[in-house]
Amino acid sequence: MAANKYYTLAEGCPFANSKTSVLMRGKGGGSLGLLQDTQLIETLAHFSRERIPERVVHAKAVGCFGEFEAIRDCSDFTSASFFSKAGKKTPVLQRVSTVGQESGSADTSRDVHGWAMKLYTDEGNLDWVFNNTGCQPVFFIRDPIKFPSMNRSHKRHPQTHLPDPNMFWDFHVGNPEGIHQLMILFSDRGTPESVRHMNAYSGHTYKFTKANGSFNYAKIHLKTQQGIRNFTCEEAIRVSGENPDHMIQDMFEAIERGDYPVWDVFVQLMSPDEAERYEWNIFDMTKVWGHKDFPLQKIGHLTMNRNPQNYFADIEQAAFSPSTMVPGFAASADPVLQARLFAYPDAARYRLGVNYQQLPTNSAKVQVYCPFERDGVMRFDGNYGGDPNYVGSSLQPTKFYQNLKGISPAILSLHTEHEKWVGEVSAYTSEITDKDFIQPRNLWGVIGREPGHQDRLIDNLVSSVKGVKYPDLRKAVYDLFSRVDQELGSKLQKRTEAAV
Repeated sequence: MAANKYYTLAEGCPFANSKTSVLMRGKGGGSLGLLQDTQLIETLAHFSRERIPERVVHAKAVGCFGEFEAIRDCSDFTSASFFSKAGKKTPVLQRVSTVGQESGSADTSRDVHGWAMKLYTDEGNLDWVFNNTGCQPVFFIRDPIKFPSMNRSHKRHPQTHLPDPNMFWDFHVGNPEGIHQLMILFSDRGTPESVRHMNAYSGHTYKFTKANGSFNYAKIHLKTQQGIRNFTCEEAIRVSGENPDHMIQDMFEAIERGDYPVWDVFVQLMSPDEAERYEWNIFDMTKVWGHKDFPLQKIGHLTMNRNPQNYFADIEQAAFSPSTMVPGFAASADPVLQARLFAYPDAARYRLGVNYQQLPTNSAKVQVYCPFERDGVMRFDGNYGGDPNYVGSSLQPTKFYQNLKGISPAILSLHTEHEKWVGEVSAYTSEITDKDFIQPRNLWGVIGREPGHQDRLIDNLVSSVKGVKYPDLRKAVYDLFSRVDQELGSKLQKRTEAAV
């Protein structure tokens, strides 16, 4: 500790001795604590609140930092900026976890390993929330409503509070589509030797999109340059007893000694036409795309080269969601993926609070301007000051990214016309038409049947509109009501302007 540092309370008030309490001592040697001892009270109160809710799945993890480096220009299949040229590097946060086990469990337990990465790109954050799944990009289910049940069956019995093979197998017998994943899990691939020696896969089908609206379906593969190594069952059991934190220690020490692990990053690409003809449902997580049908294309390297400065701040508070995407990368109609787009950020809001994106480990390294998301617990920035907190403001017009960059809105779109092949799903933006004014116009007529009601309605409007200090905005209000009825708009304008 630097010589000029001294202990203070959280508000900055210095205190004399970290081992001292303010007590009223009795003659018999006893003592009573006093409420004026802020140091003691704050120390105890904070200790009771140090923990945040444990992740319901993926509780125990290895965490570190590094970088993704593109090795080619990928603009032939995606407009994503971080893929735009060979040699471009993007900072990465990585968190690799067991799935069903608790935070204090052995990380060598037989389990799927979640593989989450946050890429801090120059167009915002992109989260890749993958799995290792042994040797193939598959999963236990293809129906999202089964996700909670599948995980519960892998956890503790509600009565005994013990892992229960009856629950586990009862679920999987009743849901046999996961047999591929089960075979991987119970092979040696179910007990990897370390994070450095395992692969990772997107599992889900994603889309790489281009500015012109074209796209390819994609799966992403990360292959370790260190070679795949696995424990036998006996080795995994032995290591779990000797060092339940083996994987955390292995990665931390490797990075500390400069033995930085590297993964090659590949994609499989499939055109929409090929998707329609392919023998498998490309949105089924229990199936893979054959490499002969869709060869792996190397697009980059992932190198992990920095340990966290503080595990809680950097890793435990990290939040990942497949809904965190950048232009050029989009979700497909994969139903499990669609469910995860909601479930993951919702879990983060519960665990960390509604403003979890502001935490340094989660915050984007580029401009963030989202004035529609304000307030809430632990808002610790300027909260957008007095900027409008609603859309379409004429008082403070804000440009759109595509207008600033001179690109098509399609580059930011998370859907494509091919969703119509899956089902009638498309992006929807409400457009005002004359039909929107038919029912209000009818209501204006109904009100007119009651003597004086129309005038009272106008007077009520005047009492509000007269407080608008911008003439152009008031005129817009009059024009709006004129689309309901010209007389209504005219009277509203006349009375309001007289009252301003």
